[in-house]
Amino acid sequence: MATTNKKNVENNDYTMQERIKALYELQKIDSKIDEINKIKGELPMEVADLEDEVAGLQSRIERIQGKYDELAALIRADKENIEQAKALIARYTEQQNNVRNNREFESIGKEIEYQELEILSSEKHIKSYTAEQKILKQQVEDAEAVKAERVVDLEAKRAELESIDAETAGDIEILRAQEATAREVIDERLLTAYGRIRSNVRNGLAVVSIKRDACGGCFNRIPPQRQSEIRQGKKIIICEYCGRILVSFPEDEE
Repeated sequence: MATTNKKNVENNDYTMQERIKALYELQKIDSKIDEINKIKGELPMEVADLEDEVAGLQSRIERIQGKYDELAALIRADKENIEQAKALIARYTEQQNNVRNNREFESIGKEIEYQELEILSSEKHIKSYTAEQKILKQQVEDAEAVKAERVVDLEAKRAELESIDAETAGDIEILRAQEATAREVIDERLLTAYGRIRSNVRNGLAVVSIKRDACGGCFNRIPPQRQSEIRQGKKIIICEYCGRILVSFPEDEE
């Protein structure tokens, strides 16, 4: 709040005409920056989209790999169960050879049958898990292939964008410095209005000059009396048709 008040106090040193002039200069600077950004076209958006797609594919690969690893752990557990069951069957078989009566023999036989069923169940699980792993492996390979293609596209787009940024960096730096200088003359309220208008118009032109007795933004005719008020520069005048700020300077009209 203190910074804003300080700037408003400093802006009192400038006349309204000087502020309007600075606002118009700011518009011309921002328009030049817009033109430089147009050279980039859709590249920034394309780079961002490709980055999101690559990240999404990587997340998908990691999720599938996680499921694959879970199945691998289940397979290991079932293989251990099979080995344990085989060991028990071997022990029970040995015990059967030393039983004293049929009841003990039948009891141990049931234990052997149970362990054999456990082996069959684990083998069935392993077969199912292995088949599912095969599907997951193919999904990972497919996702990796798509990701590799997108990474190539991303690197190409990113290199193109970085090349443009490198070529225009000097111009942008100069324009940003000029922009900061112009903004120092303009009060916060006017800057806020300027930014709002710029965001609401298609070509980013919030401040336009009179061209052939008409608004330079929407080209609607401006009455002579209104033109006179604009040239005096004593107050901010808005086009009643398009809402842009109207200015008029002799050098611009020439």
